[in-house]
Amino acid sequence: MNFTLPEAVLETLDKFDSKGFEIYIVGGAIRDLLMGKIVSDWDFTTNATPEQILKIIPDGFYDNIFGTVGITIEGFTKPFEITTYRTEYGYSDNRRPDKVSWGKILEEDLKRRDFTINAMAIDKNLKIIDLYDGQKDLKNKLIRAVGDPNERFREDSLRMMRAVRIAGELEFTIEEKTFEAIINNASLINKIAKERIKIELFKILKCNNPYKAILQFKESGLMEELLPELIKCFGVEQKSPSRHHIYDVGNHLLMALKECKSDDPVVRFATLIHDIGKPQTYKKLSTGVITFYNHEMVSTKIAINIADRLKFSAKERDKFVILVRFHQFTVDENQTDSAIRRFIKNTGIENIEDMLSLRVADRLGGGASETSWRLEEFKKRLTEVQKQPFSIKDLKINGTDIMKTLNIKPGPKVGEILEKLFNEVVEKKIENTKEILISNLKSCSINSPTKT
Repeated sequence: MNFTLPEAVLETLDKFDSKGFEIYIVGGAIRDLLMGKIVSDWDFTTNATPEQILKIIPDGFYDNIFGTVGITIEGFTKPFEITTYRTEYGYSDNRRPDKVSWGKILEEDLKRRDFTINAMAIDKNLKIIDLYDGQKDLKNKLIRAVGDPNERFREDSLRMMRAVRIAGELEFTIEEKTFEAIINNASLINKIAKERIKIELFKILKCNNPYKAILQFKESGLMEELLPELIKCFGVEQKSPSRHHIYDVGNHLLMALKECKSDDPVVRFATLIHDIGKPQTYKKLSTGVITFYNHEMVSTKIAINIADRLKFSAKERDKFVILVRFHQFTVDENQTDSAIRRFIKNTGIENIEDMLSLRVADRLGGGASETSWRLEEFKKRLTEVQKQPFSIKDLKINGTDIMKTLNIKPGPKVGEILEKLFNEVVEKKIENTKEILISNLKSCSINSPTKT
């Protein structure tokens, strides 16, 4: 073993040891230490009860039924979590134990954990307790359930998504029997709160290789349970005369995700489902050409349903829906500034780069080149047009300037003059500088305002 423990971690272990209690580091921290990764979460398990833990760590906080005491440590972004050995009984809702009792020995605690690589413990002398061959599975890059995988997934069905997520994060393979158990128990995922599902799904999408992770998500049967609209896209043909696509809709979406350069899970998710409305709009003409007219509108409705179903935040929902709704934007060298301004307003300046990321992923995922001269020209036009004001508030003068310059009272005429100036700036008749706007005030083709 080639690692050392932070001083604060050693001090925590010593505090319990000096009081005669057992304490071990457990969970993902062991896995990360053995893989040479930076540990962000430090979890401990002990035979001390929560009340005894709080006597040793009086600054700790305890607000749950699972025996976990948290403590904030200076220099660490996440609190240390110290949990009493426990045994769990009954999982009638496939989400949480019906009963928790404090355990006496470490083995009781380790056997209830999810995967072998998360079921190891280390004491203060760096001795590894590995009852389920977690080190072997780490070496072989395997995600294997502790004991009977069916039991583990029935205890907490979200573990099925965690298996997919951890495999994606570490680029591991899910062990055969464990994967079979996910397939057999996939329907139980519907017992899990949608907020928890969204969190895990976003973590899957944030993996270094989201394509591989989402493909496993599909093959496991979990996609069919959680995103049935996406499953319907597989087998819907797109290849036809005068069309560049080389994949069916579902595989095109997977390939688009594979090519998505953004690391934002909302952008990746929008990329994954941007054409999800195509099965409902599929039509094959007598010429053999396949069309999907207005698929972006149907895709938008589905995107709204998905966002609401998975309890997106308002900000996540808005961005997600906008990217899907307007992904089919026109790229034409003859577009007017007004058309490009309309695109910017629809998309939102803050979403332009994400929309372009989706567009490039869409092209690559459909067999086209990454870009084209039209797309590059469009990007240049976007930059130029953004230099223009998008609303009256972007003008370099305001109503106060107008009233002062023309010596008029507040009223509708001030708004009319601002509107006139704004239109002249948009039409590039005058520049948007304070000096030029003021010099043009009296020449505006508006009825002369009544002076005070």
